Amino acid sequence: MKIESDDKIKGRTKKANSRRMHILGRLGIISLCIIAVSCSIIFMLINNTIINAEQWNKKGSAQLNDTVSIPPQRGDILASDGSILATNLNYFTLRIDFKARRFMIREYVAAIDSLADSLAYYFPRRTRAEWKAHLSAPLEKTRAKRSNSFLLLKDIPDDDVNRVKKFPFFKLSNNSNCTGLVKERVLKRKYPYGDMANLSIGRVGEVANRQIRGVSGLERALDSLLYGIPGKAKKVLLTDRLGKWTIQSPRNGYTVTTTIDITIQDILEYELGNMLLTTGAEWGTALLMDVETGDIKAISNLERDTIPGSGRYIEAMNRAVLAYEPGSVVKTISMIVALEDGFAFPLNREFHIEPKGAGFHYCGGRAINDTHSPSSLPVSRFLEYSSNIGMAKLMTSHFENSPNDFRQRLRDLGFFDRFKTGMERERTPYFPTVENNKGGRIALSRMVFGYSTMIPPLYTCAMYNAIANNGKFVRPRLVKALRSPEGIDSIVPVSYVRDSVCSSKNAKILRDMLHEVVWGHGGTAKALRNDIVDIAGKTGTCRILASEKIKKHEKKDTANSKGSDQPAKIGGYLEGHYRLAFCGFFPFDKPKYTCFVMISDPSPAYKGAATTSGTVLKNVALKLYSRGMLDNSSDFKAEEQVTSTPTLYASNNGNRHKLLASGLHMPKSTVISSPSKTEAGRIPDVRGLGIREAVVALEKAGYNVKFNGLGYVESQSPGHGVKSPLGSTVTINLKQN
Repeated sequence: MKIESDDKIKGRTKKANSRRMHILGRLGIISLCIIAVSCSIIFMLINNTIINAEQWNKKGSAQLNDTVSIPPQRGDILASDGSILATNLNYFTLRIDFKARRFMIREYVAAIDSLADSLAYYFPRRTRAEWKAHLSAPLEKTRAKRSNSFLLLKDIPDDDVNRVKKFPFFKLSNNSNCTGLVKERVLKRKYPYGDMANLSIGRVGEVANRQIRGVSGLERALDSLLYGIPGKAKKVLLTDRLGKWTIQSPRNGYTVTTTIDITIQDILEYELGNMLLTTGAEWGTALLMDVETGDIKAISNLERDTIPGSGRYIEAMNRAVLAYEPGSVVKTISMIVALEDGFAFPLNREFHIEPKGAGFHYCGGRAINDTHSPSSLPVSRFLEYSSNIGMAKLMTSHFENSPNDFRQRLRDLGFFDRFKTGMERERTPYFPTVENNKGGRIALSRMVFGYSTMIPPLYTCAMYNAIANNGKFVRPRLVKALRSPEGIDSIVPVSYVRDSVCSSKNAKILRDMLHEVVWGHGGTAKALRNDIVDIAGKTGTCRILASEKIKKHEKKDTANSKGSDQPAKIGGYLEGHYRLAFCGFFPFDKPKYTCFVMISDPSPAYKGAATTSGTVLKNVALKLYSRGMLDNSSDFKAEEQVTSTPTLYASNNGNRHKLLASGLHMPKSTVISSPSKTEAGRIPDVRGLGIREAVVALEKAGYNVKFNGLGYVESQSPGHGVKSPLGSTVTINLKQN
């Protein structure tokens, strides 16, 4: 047996000792690190719980004392009959949490193809291939990097959410920890009637602090009422997280009931849109008011779509509250002043009307002309003939020494008072302040018949409404009631700008004048005559200012160079470009509604205000009548019982009457006596026969036939029994009972 040497034993022992020392050294270093970390922990514990305890307690309390805002539910906007115009609806956003604790990744991978099929069928916003790529994208990442809020579908109704839950993979489990399907509720503002009166109702949008607030129309004007009062919640410490504890519940917004009538709104929008399509106009605006209350029952603003070739008219700028030169509809307002101040009387006072071409040169200004007035007119017929000269002579004769007084008189009537209807960008009328000089007097002579002024259609309509309302100047309103979140109703009362703009006597005179515009011999709106709804009103035609640049090719150049396609300009106005307006009320004997319609820049073939804007009003009136909305009763009556017996023509077939009576169950009938027999060679007797049998009998006897009228044969010429050459003509006269 071989025995190891001492040297080898010593070497092995030395190595073992060295290894032990190395291990002990590393254990020492680790122990020192543990001791250092422990000391650090102990130090931080002492520092946080003893030394700086107060500071950390304050910080913790601050976190728990933080309050967050709870948004309230926005109030609804209703039509006058309670129909919803704007409301809040619950929508949902679906997401997939790929980090869910028990997410079934294998089942998900296996179901991707069928899931993509279902999504593409019900949500075709993506194709099947696009859905598959979208669903597969998270699988390209490791589980740790996959999203816990992967967007699947956004803003879908609850029905679609339930449908998705029945799709492949998602139907495997109702537990979101297994499928990862999470839904988030989103409250969205919806408008069931789409663009109907959307400029008046308005829209909402997200503001800087992510609140949803009104940005236009009533949504903006009444935002403080509709929005409500936000609630408050504070953070509380729960078992595993911070939660929210409500300390003040939000107060939802008021429900606003408007004056809009859905039926009238639909009629007005259709008629205005149809006229714009017919005339090819640039834009149109129309509004309809209730005479007694001032309720705006309908308002529409349509403008040609900017998309080339679309041929559509869409809701755009609310021009009913913007100011434009109105044309001759202002003559009625000028006549109010003339009647109230008394200088319009006597109404039969004649004014000389200069012949066309000569015009009325007032204060050396550009000539004022009439288009179709006779050589002289009484004051009572100025509106009927729409006489510029007559109105200028009447008004300047009274105000020429102080032309600014005309503007002041309109202010006294309340014409410049703000209506505060709630519609965005509402303007008041503009009549310039003029000096007592030549320029001021010339401006006055234009203002009285609708130039050199800017008046919103809403204000013109309100003044005509006052005339229809026996002089009472009721304030137009778009809101008639509010309902609090607790269900308490508050009625917005009818109010008046002024008790009256004129006396009831003068209001009656004005109504008669406006009636003659439609029914008078020289009326400019004779096209609106009809036997169903009696209309009264005034036409207005005004050239369009070149500075408005309503067409793309219109420049600021004053010259119309040869060969250019720019329209000619006369005195700052575009030649051949007009704004056509009509304002009136109906029915005339007991006015219920006042309506204003303005159409801007129709094609050259349409130059008449009555045949464009006036026709819109007339068609609206007729449709309201047909629906019984003008306090009219139906014209339909029960069919009266027929007591007379039917009359049967004579016949050479004796059995025909018996067969007809038995087949139609007519036991009682009157039969015309059959014709007498006639000898051969003579004209046969065909009296009482129908046209077919009479012609057969005469032609069979050898005669030609000529007949007059309809029905059965009352007489014949030559008479029956007369000898007449064959081939001659027998004339028979027919009659109907």
